[in-house]
Amino acid sequence: MKITVDFEECLKDSPRFRATIEEVEGDVCELESKLDKLVKLCIGMIDAGKAYNAANKQFVNGIRELAQQSTKDEVIESSLTKFAESLQEMINYHTILFDQAQRSIKTQLQTFVKDDIRKFKEAKKQFDKVSEEKEAALIKNAQAPRNKQHEVEEATNILTATRKCFRHIVLDYVLQINVLQSKRRSEILKSMLSFMYAHLTFFHQGYDLFSELQPLMKLLGGQLDQLVVDAAKEKRDMEQKHSTIQQKAALQDFSNDDTKLEYNVDADNGIAMEGYLFKRASNAFKTWNRRWFSIQNNQLVYQKKFKDNPTVVVEDLRLCTVKHCEDIERRFCFEVVSPTKSCMMQADSEKLRQAWIKAVQNSIATAFRDKGDEGEKLDRKSSTSTGSLDSGGEPKERSLKGESALQKVLAIPGNTCCCDCGQPDPRWASINLGITLCIQCSGIHRSLGVHFSKVRSLTLDTWEPELLKLMCELGNGVINQIYEARREELGARKPQPGDPRHEVEAYIKAKYVDRRFVRRPSDEELRNKVVSLSKQEKRLSSSSEHLPPRAPPPTPKLRPGSNISGQSAVASGSEARRDSLFCPDELDSLFSYFDNSSKLRSIKSADSGIQNSADGSREMLANTPSNNSLTNADAAESQPMAMPATLPSPSPCKEMVFYEPKEYSPGLQLYWASCARSLPDMAEALAHGAEVNWVNTEDDKRTPLIMAVQGGSLVACEFLLQNAANVNQQDAQGRGPLHHATMLGHTGQVCLFLKRGANQNAADIDEKTPLTVAVEAANADIVTLLRLAKMNEEMREAEGPYSQSGDETYQDIFQDFTHMASNDPDKLNRYQQYDQQKP
Repeated sequence: MKITVDFEECLKDSPRFRATIEEVEGDVCELESKLDKLVKLCIGMIDAGKAYNAANKQFVNGIRELAQQSTKDEVIESSLTKFAESLQEMINYHTILFDQAQRSIKTQLQTFVKDDIRKFKEAKKQFDKVSEEKEAALIKNAQAPRNKQHEVEEATNILTATRKCFRHIVLDYVLQINVLQSKRRSEILKSMLSFMYAHLTFFHQGYDLFSELQPLMKLLGGQLDQLVVDAAKEKRDMEQKHSTIQQKAALQDFSNDDTKLEYNVDADNGIAMEGYLFKRASNAFKTWNRRWFSIQNNQLVYQKKFKDNPTVVVEDLRLCTVKHCEDIERRFCFEVVSPTKSCMMQADSEKLRQAWIKAVQNSIATAFRDKGDEGEKLDRKSSTSTGSLDSGGEPKERSLKGESALQKVLAIPGNTCCCDCGQPDPRWASINLGITLCIQCSGIHRSLGVHFSKVRSLTLDTWEPELLKLMCELGNGVINQIYEARREELGARKPQPGDPRHEVEAYIKAKYVDRRFVRRPSDEELRNKVVSLSKQEKRLSSSSEHLPPRAPPPTPKLRPGSNISGQSAVASGSEARRDSLFCPDELDSLFSYFDNSSKLRSIKSADSGIQNSADGSREMLANTPSNNSLTNADAAESQPMAMPATLPSPSPCKEMVFYEPKEYSPGLQLYWASCARSLPDMAEALAHGAEVNWVNTEDDKRTPLIMAVQGGSLVACEFLLQNAANVNQQDAQGRGPLHHATMLGHTGQVCLFLKRGANQNAADIDEKTPLTVAVEAANADIVTLLRLAKMNEEMREAEGPYSQSGDETYQDIFQDFTHMASNDPDKLNRYQQYDQQKP
């Protein structure tokens, strides 16, 4: 309530003025009490709000931890993360609201009470004091006797001074009262209005935040209904399965061996059999411990815990035997004996013991029957691997990495900008498409899956030479001409740098997954393309027949001390077909490295394809490039074979002749483009839907990869392998790409296929393996590669699945051939060149 005091009334000091003053003083006192209470309540509210925010923040942290724990469930993780972010924003808005309350209510009203009301109280004290003095002066003046003039004058002077002071003080007091009455209205309203605006802002921010969150909440609501239905269905299915198992269990006659174990050599996870057994320790106390045993990869291993690395008990089951043990106190025991140690184990029952003994015996028989198991494993590996021979090893010095690869790839026209959005200075690449990408588009390409795009860093990853040449053969311009041929015709807008991610992602999926912008060729266009590619292949073949003459390679001398019957006469009258890239001393040190393991030598002695001693192996390979004999790796005996003075052509493959096919298809285009070494046409065929492993039933069931071998292009082979070509797919003659590369003497392709998991133990319909073909053709480099690859497999098999022995030397040699095939192919083409200059 505003009470205004009149200045005229204050000078009269009338009872009405005194009543007004008393009313004002009571009102101000009550105002001060109410304001103090309001400030205290505001302080309590702010403290409670801070405590709420602290508790709410802990709750949000709990939501985040739950989201991190649910990383395997993408829906829960993404939803909880989004909810936590939204709730954190609300906490921030609450904090701002409480700060505004502190400024507008607590601070502002406290200032009003401490400053303005304090000034009113001080003015009141002065007014009360001067009022008392004036009352005393009036009384004294009234009591002054008439006959005492000096007392009358003194009382009159005091009354005059007191009245003058009273008028000054009372005017100031009234002024302070009126100022306080006017200011209280503005201060209170200003404080509360600021506080209410803070609430308005808080609720607006919350509304905007949850308006953005509402579509996600509706989507999750719909999904939640389906999840409830699925959960109920799953619960019902589990209850039925539970009841079924209970019924089966009730019908079974339980014995000590309530676990049924079966030996399965074709198990998907490679584990033929597994289960718990007691194992006797080799310590002095001969303690027995229960461990989880398994038979896998022709080895017997066990684990204490699932996360532990398996401990190998028997490294190669072909070298061990298994037998019953009835001479010890424990029941159901059996022993597995290897050349170096024995292991005593105990089953839980007699049936389980018999099952384990039978499983070990079956594994031994399987290992002897299928010596090519390792080759089959390689066959099952993905031929699209882009890593080196050992992805865990250090990158080789000559593999391009960082700026070298970046500069070479960006030098291709069109590669200086992202292929999909045009972002300049890309630092990523899709190796199976041959394009450069920015970091955002590379993340979208990764989400498509490796069957659509394989992403690598141009600065962080190591680049093999053949992969770098593949990138240089294609490029953004070539690929965009294929995958964006109809973009302008369809009116599709190409993304620009800075566009929202969802727009770029939609465009990339339409471009590469749906192939919406690819122009489909007509039947006539496809026919003309196939005919043109076949003619191009013929021109390439005819031009390769007229290579410039080169000097024949020098005739190598026989190694000192080599005395092989039937060789000297032939050697003296003929020239060697080809000398190896490795001198005898290098081969000697190389094989001595691989022969350090006695286990490897024992396995080599069991393999008829390798000599019974390390010296025999070295001698055979060292003699390969000279006039000494070469041993057939697939023969049961290791007798030397005389090398004739003139060998037949190393390529018994029939001449490629174009014929009118029954049907023209993108697969046929890929077939001839691979032979013609045209990567753009190969990429176009794949974009048109060609199957990378397409089989030409009219041409010995050959595949595009085999035709790429025939065309002699290492890069074409790499391109097909990067696009999921099967490195072990055979033609009608039972020959895979490795067979054909060996028969044609294409050393670089042999090296590439071995790195990509080619099965070198596969035999064609003539029972010839690639090594047999290489030995008959006296191709020393390919013999070297095949034998080293085989020896490396045997060493790893002998030393266990987790051994890395021999990998470094093995990789060094393959790196030499890889870089030579990509950067200096003439050194690997000496075989063909020498054949062509012979009359």
